[in-house]
Amino acid sequence: MASESVTLKSDALMDQMKQHLSTDAGKEIVKKIGLVYQIQIAPKKIGYNEVIYTVDLKKGEVTKGPYEGGKPDATFSFKDEDFVKVALGKMNPQLAFMRGAMKIKGSLSAAQKFTPDIFPKPAKM
Repeated sequence: MASESVTLKSDALMDQMKQHLSTDAGKEIVKKIGLVYQIQIAPKKIGYNEVIYTVDLKKGEVTKGPYEGGKPDATFSFKDEDFVKVALGKMNPQLAFMRGAMKIKGSLSAAQKFTPDIFPKPAKM
């Protein structure tokens, strides 16, 4: 099964994030964080058919695909539904990590700045 045919709930969140970063509130986040995150989202099981996003909080960009400017500060792996819960503030990132719902590679101090606060507050999903 090609990963292209997978529609993730996370895709809509990433689109909102992209728009959010172009706003004044988004620019404040970029100033505050200044890190690059790679987010790997799997439809069902971490590590399989992952869709990769780069959330560049240095430039204020969200792009589909792996980070091309070297190594991201931190890489996160999630299942789609768990990523949505964390992004919407319904699951605490530390709890997600301890339960194995989120895997982290890279700098832990960079990872700790990855909080639901960086995501736009959704109107309605």
